[in-house]
Amino acid sequence: MAPSTVTVTVEKPSGFTLLEPNGAKTGKKEKTISTKQFTWALLLKAQKAVNAITWLAMASKKKLTAIKKRVTMLEISEEEGRSRGKLYRFIRACLLISILGLIIEIIAHLNRWDLSLIQYPWKVNDLLQGSYMSWLSFRADYAAPLVGFLSKFCIVLFLIQSLDRLVLCLGCFWIKCKKLKPMVDDDGCDVEDSSTFPRVLVQIPMCNEREVYETSIAAACQLDWPRDRLLVQVLDDSDDENLQFLIKDEVYSWSEKGVNITYRHRFIRTGYKAGNLKSAMACDYVKDYEFVAILDADFQPNPDFLKQTIPHFKNNPGLGLVQARWSFVNKDENLLTRLQNIKLCFHFEVEQQVNGWFLNFFGFNGTAGVWRIKALEDSGGWLERTTVEDMDIAVRAHLHGWKFIFLNDVRVLCELPESYEAYKKQQHRWHSGPMQLFRLCLSQVLKSKISSWKKANLIFLFFLLRKLILPFYSFALFCIILPLTMFIPEAELPNWVICYVPVFLSFLNILPAPKSFPFLVPYLLFENTMSVTKFNAMISGLFQLGSAYEWVVTKKSGRASESDLLAAAERASKAIKQEKIQRRASESGLEILAKVQKQEALATLGSSTNKKKRNRLYRKELALASLSLTAAARSLLSKHGVHFYFLLFQGISFLVVGLDLIGEQVS
Repeated sequence: MAPSTVTVTVEKPSGFTLLEPNGAKTGKKEKTISTKQFTWALLLKAQKAVNAITWLAMASKKKLTAIKKRVTMLEISEEEGRSRGKLYRFIRACLLISILGLIIEIIAHLNRWDLSLIQYPWKVNDLLQGSYMSWLSFRADYAAPLVGFLSKFCIVLFLIQSLDRLVLCLGCFWIKCKKLKPMVDDDGCDVEDSSTFPRVLVQIPMCNEREVYETSIAAACQLDWPRDRLLVQVLDDSDDENLQFLIKDEVYSWSEKGVNITYRHRFIRTGYKAGNLKSAMACDYVKDYEFVAILDADFQPNPDFLKQTIPHFKNNPGLGLVQARWSFVNKDENLLTRLQNIKLCFHFEVEQQVNGWFLNFFGFNGTAGVWRIKALEDSGGWLERTTVEDMDIAVRAHLHGWKFIFLNDVRVLCELPESYEAYKKQQHRWHSGPMQLFRLCLSQVLKSKISSWKKANLIFLFFLLRKLILPFYSFALFCIILPLTMFIPEAELPNWVICYVPVFLSFLNILPAPKSFPFLVPYLLFENTMSVTKFNAMISGLFQLGSAYEWVVTKKSGRASESDLLAAAERASKAIKQEKIQRRASESGLEILAKVQKQEALATLGSSTNKKKRNRLYRKELALASLSLTAAARSLLSKHGVHFYFLLFQGISFLVVGLDLIGEQVS
């Protein structure tokens, strides 16, 4: 009979472990790759690499071809052709010195000279070595102390301005954290009773604004305000008769719709925008209005613009100005507009907002603002003495005790200059005008009855630090001294001056426009590149040089936001324009129709012809590009890491701008 149980004895083998191997633990079996699979994987990676290299080669070739075409169409700018002033000669002298220094250093590097231990140059038999020894001696005894002193002086100014920028950013963070913003005491006016609304004058100064006059007039005429309490003044300084007829017809068409609008044209056009506004304020009917809103020709406010700004004046008799923020319809058009957007976002959200909240004062931006007419009259009205009439009236109003409010939440659409030529001229006017104004109003500031703190803020912070010191040290330190220190190692700038602090400040500048973080380094380089224009403009305004009073209307493209409802109204207005003109029975209407038809025919003919767009040639920027690249080559010999890369990319930035390869070109 078989046994009911079976006893099995299993001996534990030596080396046995209860831990599972990796494959058993993960539940996956080890896979072996065959030779065929490995070959296919290598071929696939090789194909991807070849495709990437081919794409890069084609893209580079296409870019170089485009650059070659644009460079071959270079044209010397009018400004550079007219004047090769002392600044340009100074830059050329620095460039010549750097080239000679680079040649000497290359010879010394190739011959492996180490002559620093020789105390007496005349003991060197070779003439070339003796010359090099004399240069070393001159550099150590004379050049290094001078350049070192200048660099330390500029570094101190740089740190002071950096501290000011940091304080402004901290003030902005405080406003954001505490959610501070100007508030209205009550609901404002009774919407059912139009007589409770104050009478408002809207002024649109323009001069040859063919691309934008329709959108600006349409935006002003569609403001949500009682018709009997609103008057739109179109202040046209155009010298083109055909354009004058077009603007008149646009005004007439809105007048037919019931809008209270008037057209003014000066026969003697003096004083630029200030003269235009001064002439308009001299009209007899202006005394019937309490407030005036100023909108430049490319500005398109929302219909509720007045309802968001005017209520702040109620129960606040000391308030003279309410300023709205600018918003840009073409900020993503090209690299130039993106960089401008970064700078202006910081200007409005940080500088204007902090100064408005803590000081009740900031520089009027010239447009997108509402003034109390009494404040304008009390401050002396518009003056034609500078090219920054907006800053002029703001300073005089501040000296008379008027307060300002900045509304960061109220935004008005406008355009940014899309070509470097237009942007350069705009920046020249914006940086020469403040120095003209500083010369004229310094005595008024010292004699005014405002507090000593406000006087100090106006003189040292508003004018000297932000309008004079900033362009001075930016140009001197980063464009002249830094390249020269590559040839004078005894005065070499530390890394934190040329890299760490500027990058940190650029990071702070870009915070109000967080989507622009990829453009952090281009923004830093571009600001240094623009310092030559700003420095030149500052010197022109401070010493009243020839270009100080130059005024050029910024070129507009007439772009409109796709989401802007005013664009639809503009298109509808265009569609019925000729029909309305034909319905007029007067002889003048027929004349206007003939003018319009003639103008449209000329515009069609002009668009059909091939207009070549030419690049401009900017000699100062090209000279600074050569200086920076020469210094970068010297830095490469000395194996400077940060200095080499900074100078290399700064030189490329100057080269791109000098050849007018940034932004759009003009016909």
